[in-house]
Amino acid sequence: MRSGSSSACVSNRASVAGMAAHPPRLGDLEGRVLEWLWGREWVDVRAAHAAHASTTRRSPNTLHSTLERLVRKGLVERRRAGRAFTYRAIVSREAFVGRALAGAIEQMPGSDPKSLLAAFVDLAARMDEAGLEELERLVAERRRTGSEGGGDEA
Repeated sequence: MRSGSSSACVSNRASVAGMAAHPPRLGDLEGRVLEWLWGREWVDVRAAHAAHASTTRRSPNTLHSTLERLVRKGLVERRRAGRAFTYRAIVSREAFVGRALAGAIEQMPGSDPKSLLAAFVDLAARMDEAGLEELERLVAERRRTGSEGGGDEA
């Protein structure tokens, strides 16, 4: 897909920063496509359609529209590749989940830090012993790196 000519990216990186307060709502197909994009570099509409054709009977135009909505929501960027575009996610899975969780917590009535922490510990414990160990590892890592490792990178 690479060409010798310079290919300008068409994205709105400002909306990624703006997503911190209120992450965009995603439709079912948008969520599946974003999930799929997180494991890839630049992809075109044909590749996205091929990857989702077995689970849905959607046209390539539907996948193109979905990718364009993700661009407008600031989650995906596009660049010209010949007469078409290629796409890739510009916000990491971790950043998206963190922002979505922060948004949900802000809207939750009566949430306080202690009850929130207790809920995370309970969730980790329900997973299995490895879940608690992972939580301990993450807390230890955060203590080592301090608050600058906030996981908000795109």
